[in-house]
Amino acid sequence: MIHRPVLSADAARNRRVLQEALDTAPGGKLELPPGIHPIDDGLRVPTGWTIRGGETTGANGGAPASWLASTGTTGRPVLHVLGSDVSISDLGLRPPPADPGEHGGDRGTAITIGEYLYAAPPSWLARVDVRRVHVSRPTERHANCIAVMGAVRDVTLHDITVRGGSTGLAVHWGAVGTDVSTIAGPTYHPHRLTVTDLRVRDAVEGFYLSSVHDVRVTGACLRDVEMGFRLLPGDNTDRFVAVPDIGARIEIADVCVRWHGPRYAVRIAGWGRSEVDGVVSLLRYTDTVIRDCRLAGVGGADSWSPIVVERAAGVQLRDISVDSAADDCCALDARA
Repeated sequence: MIHRPVLSADAARNRRVLQEALDTAPGGKLELPPGIHPIDDGLRVPTGWTIRGGETTGANGGAPASWLASTGTTGRPVLHVLGSDVSISDLGLRPPPADPGEHGGDRGTAITIGEYLYAAPPSWLARVDVRRVHVSRPTERHANCIAVMGAVRDVTLHDITVRGGSTGLAVHWGAVGTDVSTIAGPTYHPHRLTVTDLRVRDAVEGFYLSSVHDVRVTGACLRDVEMGFRLLPGDNTDRFVAVPDIGARIEIADVCVRWHGPRYAVRIAGWGRSEVDGVVSLLRYTDTVIRDCRLAGVGGADSWSPIVVERAAGVQLRDISVDSAADDCCALDARA
């Protein structure tokens, strides 16, 4: 079934109308009209839904014609994907100001797929496709913009533009528990994730991958960021349970970074420290490569390096170029 709701300037009504449509079963298509539509809190997206806006405007894709602008104060994502077989496309998203804290990477976002901490063992969420989505939070630096977390696999993100925020795309493991000290296992690690044509502007960070496997990121342009990207095992690695493939088969390729942060453009780490008992654990990467990347900029601290590698055995670096001049970034640069 196709839903074409009539939306207005009433944020509470808009959210109610949209959530009532999304709560119907089985899933269908939700087509949003052109314009900027306020909602007073985020929307839950269950299994089987396609959400799309109107046709984009301008050359090379341009800006979306349809936007959702949340005014909520609960920290809920504008769109929280909680089911499989979901498609989101041709849409602009404006999250409200949020400061979810160190362990709130899945909160205050434009889109969150999955969750960080679960109340009970979850089923795997799969087959989610996000395309031609813009996220705008130009004055915000505390919350992530798009998060892929926990029991999530078979996800495609293509032609994504992010302006502002903390991390443009945050990919992180998840577990059952109320906080990191109560994690009992198993743990859930995103995998079979493909990211192409990612553009991040004026954010703290372009993207990070934390405790994942079978992930491919190609064709990213990260401009005017404090740091480009990080490949991490994640803190609390001693809490991982029954996941043999973490750190395997990861490719990051064809990424340009124009950075201005204090210490590094790229960090590759193979160690994590438990916040519970201080135990340091090592993760060995296998079949993992970072290649064909250009890093342009200089650090602002007394000691800095374009690439920092910390106990990250198994990560291959190929064809990485470093420039101090921060000129044009790459072919994707002109499209943002």
